[in-house]
Amino acid sequence: MAKYCLVVLWLCFSAYALGESKNLPTIHVYHDSDYSTHKASAVAIKMGFLTALSEVDKQVQGFEIKLLSKDHRGNSNRSFLHFKRFLKDPSALFVLGGLHSPPYIKYRSFINKNEIPLLVPWAAGGPITRYDQGENWVYRLSVDDTKAGPKLVEFATARSCKKPHLFLERTPWGKSNYKSIGKAMNNEQPDVIWFDWGMKASSAKIHIREMLAKDSDCLLFVGNSIEGKQLISAMADYPNDQRLPIISHWGITGGDFFSKAKVDLASGIDLHFIQSCFSFQHRPMSDYAQQVWQRAKTLFPDEFAERDFLFAPTGFIHGYDLGKVSLAAMAQIKLTGDMERDRIAFKESLENLTTPVTGLIKTYKKPFSKWSSNDPDAHEALGLKDLCMAYFQSNGSTKVLVDNS
Repeated sequence: MAKYCLVVLWLCFSAYALGESKNLPTIHVYHDSDYSTHKASAVAIKMGFLTALSEVDKQVQGFEIKLLSKDHRGNSNRSFLHFKRFLKDPSALFVLGGLHSPPYIKYRSFINKNEIPLLVPWAAGGPITRYDQGENWVYRLSVDDTKAGPKLVEFATARSCKKPHLFLERTPWGKSNYKSIGKAMNNEQPDVIWFDWGMKASSAKIHIREMLAKDSDCLLFVGNSIEGKQLISAMADYPNDQRLPIISHWGITGGDFFSKAKVDLASGIDLHFIQSCFSFQHRPMSDYAQQVWQRAKTLFPDEFAERDFLFAPTGFIHGYDLGKVSLAAMAQIKLTGDMERDRIAFKESLENLTTPVTGLIKTYKKPFSKWSSNDPDAHEALGLKDLCMAYFQSNGSTKVLVDNS
């Protein structure tokens, strides 16, 4: 009995020594994301953010930072419930967003009027960060549709596509891209086909037939992995000489697209997609990137058990860089535990960072500033020069075309 008690005491002391019983006050970060239909994106963002937090042992000013995973399943109303729960949580400091744009466009006014800091590492809809009816509380480190459209058109032009056909999902995200692509095409009215979530391959095949009938010579696609897979399957049914090159937004990279489409892709489908320019696939890695990579592999060994790359890698990259930026913003203020006050201070700090923040994509020198209609990119950490095109390699990893050639 005495020996048993000694063992228990030793285990308790060991847990305390290892920091497992810190009993620190907590800061909650809500991760509002699609852990169901586009799980790869949610997991990658979470991994990147937690890797950044691990560099400070998930602690700041005597608080322990906890990331709370909230699955909205691609449903805007479920996302809205997460924001309402956030407001009732006395430990909640900010929300880390996910892949889908519609929730943040639909509930943008609610987010801003309730002073909820929202940091977006994926959702690309242009209106998300551009709110002109009061204080703007939404910040993005990701692809921005106002720049994605020009990049997609630029790439299509470089590949001698003279008559692109737009294939866009019927959502606020798709409509946002329609505007930016049209503007990049000198306000021409390009041919467009709209599709709904849940599109089948049979419908996609009919739409491809319509494009071919109009002599389109490439397809600009804005959609996510589920519909993207159906598009690839439909295109693979056409003879090689009738297939259209597909120039895609990066929504296809957020789910299990490659695993479901790899057979059709291997048949010779010409597919490129937009993303930010950093890639762990570039060799040799910089010393900094190598350190982050090794830290991630140590933290998440199961994710690397069968491969030496990540699915939805830009989710990790953007999640990591936003983690670094948010830590810098927290370090610059005095956290009080009164989250209504701390959110205001955190927002001010995000807009007034005084020291550069080293990330994977770049070193961020004041990535955000106070938003106004005269400075519509004030809450955008990435610019056009940070965007590149990429493609899937045969093993499912992504290769970035740094020079877009």
